[in-house]
Amino acid sequence: QVQLVESGGGLVQPGGSLRLSCVTSGSIYSIYAMGWYRQAPGKERERVAVIANRDNTNYADSVKGRFTISRDFAKNTVYLQMNSLKPEDTAVYYCNARISIFFGAVPSDYWGQGTQVTVSS
Repeated sequence: QVQLVESGGGLVQPGGSLRLSCVTSGSIYSIYAMGWYRQAPGKERERVAVIANRDNTNYADSVKGRFTISRDFAKNTVYLQMNSLKPEDTAVYYCNARISIFFGAVPSDYWGQGTQVTVSS
């Protein structure tokens, strides 16, 4: 079993900051990439930021320069530092990890339960 547990969401005023965390645990052989996705009401889930091995990162255009993704390999944890938050950043944020659970296994995607981020005055 693989578990991803997010934390750090909440209510923040426009221009404020939040830091999301996601801890991965369970039967893990290797983690190839970790990332954050979000889904606003009535919209499809979209990729926010991804970080692969060797700290290769990729960001959605809408968050470039405001959000920073980072990873603690030893703790199997990924973070999302969100600055200069806007009302349009309001969504449920989901953690994702691409994981092999044993040597030679095809990597699969695993998801957290989601954490609500609300940006409002």
